[in-house]
Amino acid sequence: MLKPRQKTPDLTINLTNGTEWTLSKQDPEAFTMIIVYRGLHCPVCKKYLEELQTKLPKFKELGVNVVAISSETKELAIKTTKEWEIGDVPLGYEFPIEDARDWGLYISKGIKDEPETFIEPGLFIIRPNQELYCASIQTMPFARPELDDVINAIKFVLNKDYPARGEA
Repeated sequence: MLKPRQKTPDLTINLTNGTEWTLSKQDPEAFTMIIVYRGLHCPVCKKYLEELQTKLPKFKELGVNVVAISSETKELAIKTTKEWEIGDVPLGYEFPIEDARDWGLYISKGIKDEPETFIEPGLFIIRPNQELYCASIQTMPFARPELDDVINAIKFVLNKDYPARGEA
């Protein structure tokens, strides 16, 4: 299990804009935030990432690099960028299920129109040295951190130099 103040696994993932994104190559002023979403089949994810699109300038202003990733195929991820209003959100695809397990994420078997298996949501805030600052991991699409709450928490953390907690 990943703990705060522990170095996270490195992560390299392809983005729908044709580039490759690597965690260890990020150089944020304050944090990197990775949002793991379920996929195109998830209306809750759509709402969450569309809200993220509107909040990207606030995260950037705070020195936070943002990426959203899923285990979906390239084709489904590209369809997601076209059908959802998330044009500026860097969107990664084909996050391996086994790598997701290393991050402590939950995996579900698909029902109805869902993929055979997919990763449940998570949010990770990571320091520039690749240490985990905090994480929020869900077992289903609901009960995700509100993005305004995350923004306010980051402001507090930066203003008070608040340490990562949960490491013991």
